Amino acid sequence: MADDGGFKIDNAFLGVTQSLSGRAWRQRPAEAATIRAHMQGLGLEEPLARALASRGVRADQGADFLTPTLRALFPDPSSFMDMDAAAEALLDAFQAKSQVHIFADYDVDGASSAALLVRWFRAMGADLPIYVPDRLTEGYGPSAKAFDTLKAAGADLVVTVDCGAAANEALAHAAAIDLNVVVIDHHLMRSEPPRALAVVNPNRPGCNSGQGNLAAAGVVFVLLAALNREARRRGLFADRPEPDIRQWLDLAALGAICDVTALTGFNRALTGLGLKVMSDWKNPGLRALLAAAGAEQGPAKSNHAGFILGPRINAGGRIGRSDLGARLLSTDDPAEAQALALELDALNLSRREVERAVTEAAVRRVEATGAHADETALVVVAGEDWHPGVVGIVAGRLRERWRKPVIVIGLDPVTGLGKGSGRSQPGMNLGRAIQAAWEAGILLAGGGHAMAAGLTMDGARLAELTDFLNDRLAGERIEAVAMDALEIDALIDPGAATRALFESFEQLAPFGPSNPEPVFALNGVQAREPVQMNGGHVRCRLVGPDGASVRAVAWRCADLPTGQALLSGQGGLNVVGRLKADDWNGRRGVQFEIEDVADPRRV
Repeated sequence: MADDGGFKIDNAFLGVTQSLSGRAWRQRPAEAATIRAHMQGLGLEEPLARALASRGVRADQGADFLTPTLRALFPDPSSFMDMDAAAEALLDAFQAKSQVHIFADYDVDGASSAALLVRWFRAMGADLPIYVPDRLTEGYGPSAKAFDTLKAAGADLVVTVDCGAAANEALAHAAAIDLNVVVIDHHLMRSEPPRALAVVNPNRPGCNSGQGNLAAAGVVFVLLAALNREARRRGLFADRPEPDIRQWLDLAALGAICDVTALTGFNRALTGLGLKVMSDWKNPGLRALLAAAGAEQGPAKSNHAGFILGPRINAGGRIGRSDLGARLLSTDDPAEAQALALELDALNLSRREVERAVTEAAVRRVEATGAHADETALVVVAGEDWHPGVVGIVAGRLRERWRKPVIVIGLDPVTGLGKGSGRSQPGMNLGRAIQAAWEAGILLAGGGHAMAAGLTMDGARLAELTDFLNDRLAGERIEAVAMDALEIDALIDPGAATRALFESFEQLAPFGPSNPEPVFALNGVQAREPVQMNGGHVRCRLVGPDGASVRAVAWRCADLPTGQALLSGQGGLNVVGRLKADDWNGRRGVQFEIEDVADPRRV
């Protein structure tokens, strides 16, 4: 057992108690009996069986994990509090020919959720309008003004998706103007639910569904099953076919991946099967967006959703028109899909430039003060005219860089208001801390998840907020630092980093929280032919003592100790990372995506 800065490190892998990024390494823990059971019962090699066991998959769960099915894992919709009431309210409105409008959040999960509802009701012969608030002028979630607008537009019933569960004041206003509301959400909420016909949220206090890891799109997908069941009971399929909701699994998967939800149980089945549906590229919007990005059709992976489709859909809500993503995912018109996709792709290019400028400014500001490297629990950084649409992305980049929670706030120099977004470390519940700051009167608005949160505040109270959150999270930081050890699945040689090994571990996909992508370690390698690329990336070959090598890349690290060690070309390095497919020019090889580097001479 080693002692690193006051925190105990058990069983340091390759003896690494502090890598060049400041982390300890350890092998992902797994029970020997479970490993043996997976080897015998599933016919797996030891490294893959160990990886399965280390992800908490019991011996009796292995088959369902590797080949998940909706039949085995789909929850009873009635297990969600208010799910039956939501389905009844929506079908009551449908049968009465009332005007039903969708109010969606402006991110991928909100767009996917809205498109799911649009497509179900379109199959039933009804066209539901979508309202998405503008991030800059309206902020997150429902507001009294938005409900007034919807009421004036003729709405009788509004369905909020991916928002609304904590909008108690706004929904009270909706009730006051006789506007009915159904809430479908998954965010943290207050103990007292808002006033609505139904509030469906697996994270609602008292909900016993056990599906708290679902994104809003997953909750909406279950709602579609509830709608089918209720419509069947009412005899509504006597003269029309029952909608086959499985055709829209791609939208549920898109929301789950882009909202970074835990891919376990039903949510894993939803995502894995959804990627198979996505692979057919039948959704006109997804097909057009893939083409606009210059990517080829083929089997869809998590990377398609998380790194190609998701950022472009989000670009509309970040720096463009907030409803572009929902319109793209719900249209059946190829020409409209192409136009929307091209617009989103262009907005994504602009978003990257804005993000780069804000990131560079934030890094300079924080590193000049040393707040990134001190013993405080988190970093809060603010700047005038930083675009609210990119502060969340920047916060995520800086959290990766500094290994502690980061909140980035854009200040309006005229009003003095700040709109910010934060990203957290495992073990530190940032959403709960932000909620506490709102309850203490420091914030004008705030809330979110354990790992991500948003806020609106008076910029004059920035120091007060920073002190409050540091005090609030100080105790959680101790556990978070201990949890920040990099967990490794297997030690391999560069020559063993093959396509066959990659495809073997792909059986564990899709990857995400609670099912991390496999991490491999290389011992005593040299970085040869290192090249610094635009964006601070480093490419090289990692060569082992026997001369075998693997192509490698490390992202955004040229100015960090990890990147500098690679660029120096020194030997004897221990390197950990992930295997990625490398199909350039039909190569069908692999590339080693470097996560961390350790120099044994410094350990």
